[in-house]
Amino acid sequence: MLPLVLLLVALVAGATGVLVGWPAWRASQARDARDLNAERYLAWRGRAVRGQPSPIREGMTGEERRRVLAGAALGVIGAAALVAFFVIS
Repeated sequence: MLPLVLLLVALVAGATGVLVGWPAWRASQARDARDLNAERYLAWRGRAVRGQPSPIREGMTGEERRRVLAGAALGVIGAAALVAFFVIS
């Protein structure tokens, strides 16, 4: 009975980790892509600031960082439960 519970914990934790972390990761990547496209457009139009390197990447917001870390933690829990499932059964 315990191996089935561990397998269920692994599946639920892994799926929840993906559902929590993936949207935050994609939002951060999409924002970076938009910022890069805006810089390229301004350079193409000749309105970019000359002589200065491109601005430093903003990174993730606090909420995105928390969601990605929560998703990663759930993934680690799922992986540990999966390893325990294989060890026990």
